[in-house]
Amino acid sequence: MLLGMSLPTSGALASVANIKRVAQEAERLGYESLWTYERLLRPMAEMIPGAGGRLERIPAEYRETYEPLETLSFVAALTERIKLGTSIIDALFHVPVVLARRFATLDQLSDGRVIAGLGQGWMPQEFATANVPLKRRGAGFDEMVAAMRACWGPDPVEYEGRFYAIEASEVNPKPVQAHLPILVGANSEAGQRRAARIADGINPNAFSYEQLVASVQTFRAAAAAEGRDAATLTVTARANVPITADALGDGRPYLGGSPAEIADEVKRLDEVGIDRVLFYNVAPDGIDSHLRLMADLRNRVD
Repeated sequence: MLLGMSLPTSGALASVANIKRVAQEAERLGYESLWTYERLLRPMAEMIPGAGGRLERIPAEYRETYEPLETLSFVAALTERIKLGTSIIDALFHVPVVLARRFATLDQLSDGRVIAGLGQGWMPQEFATANVPLKRRGAGFDEMVAAMRACWGPDPVEYEGRFYAIEASEVNPKPVQAHLPILVGANSEAGQRRAARIADGINPNAFSYEQLVASVQTFRAAAAAEGRDAATLTVTARANVPITADALGDGRPYLGGSPAEIADEVKRLDEVGIDRVLFYNVAPDGIDSHLRLMADLRNRVD
């Protein structure tokens, strides 16, 4: 089982010093990958469903969010082996050629360590800020991925679609990797089927064991139906839950709790076709505690 760790790019622990420390410590501990995510803004008025059906403000951690690819470029210079991923970048808020070149540049700077995690976005205010209609999310996302792949291919690059067009041109740099992997953030069945058609893997949130198993089955069956080799595609489960020194016991969030509790669940996932677990869980007691717990978890999963 591959294990990924998020960088502290938002929330109370977000700082350049902490990003540097986590990146280097994650590589030393043997984590396979480091991850960032994108948030354009935190609307002052937006409310989302919270616990017990209450409407709550968008999480406070979105108040300050470091840009993902710039952060990973910084981290690329501080590390040697660990992979660098996004979970996720909202693809539709960008121009295909620009986003493709940014990923390719990062792949060059990191000597081929990039995993491009893309999503469709969900916050209406961000779509309005990017001047992109929400109704473009399906077909527009398909085209975005196709146009980016064209940019990573041989020159001259040329693409003609409903939403995007690239006149025959040289688009460089190219990635170091012959095939830069694209993961799609997908929790719905429609998203999983889309990922099976156009991506190299899916990145679902981990809500429960049963939900993850269903996601794997839907994704791999859909890939096979598309004539693809499902065994070559990957599933990266994302855990947005706390990691704690003490066991939380019954009622704890799935893949959350103490390192011992989490490790047992991770080992079970290895048996059902999950390739990687990405931990977006930060210990509540600060960076020192967080890194100690992540070290403990790494050792227990081994």
